[in-house]
Amino acid sequence: MSTKYTRSQMEAFWEGWLDVNREAERIGDWSILADSYAEDATYGWMYTPDEHFMAVGREEIRKYAVGTEMAGLEGWHYDYMATVMDETTGMVVGFWKQKAGINDDDGNEYEILGIGGSWFGVDTDADGVMRFAWQRDWFDLGSTAHTFLALAGSGKAPQGLLDRMGLHGPSQPGHYRKKDLPSPVWPPPVERGDYIQQEKAPTA
Repeated sequence: MSTKYTRSQMEAFWEGWLDVNREAERIGDWSILADSYAEDATYGWMYTPDEHFMAVGREEIRKYAVGTEMAGLEGWHYDYMATVMDETTGMVVGFWKQKAGINDDDGNEYEILGIGGSWFGVDTDADGVMRFAWQRDWFDLGSTAHTFLALAGSGKAPQGLLDRMGLHGPSQPGHYRKKDLPSPVWPPPVERGDYIQQEKAPTA
């Protein structure tokens, strides 16, 4: 497979992404992240096997993925702990910890345990700028529920988080049953089989 980008191009793009994340956390506005996505990018994750979130297009990403889906999470931060990058495919996997910015009575910050992360595909947009063509996230839903409930029970949860916990998830914008998803759970080029590494073993 020919090289899609040079390593230095990928690293420079990723450093820019981290800078935008830091600024979003500083000003408390995640919507500025949307400019890093292609106009037709897709961004999704799974809540349950039959409840998924998917934003299609930069403006849905701005409005929903880094907009309504972040409501109630003001002050939370997502610290990238490690990154795996492949310049030949234009893919990056970032592993992050999700922390609340609120300490318990022992002085320990509430965080969602388990391993969370984002899988990105980088491509060159129509205007010649490197942007994300797709993103898929994963996180430990059971741990998320545990941490949210612990915060609620502590009396330290802000009203925005309590309001979020009271929402009916499937009726929120961008939420789909699996059969209705506008883009596949696996990113489109992966679902097509563009990067298959191991086929099913032949039967005897």
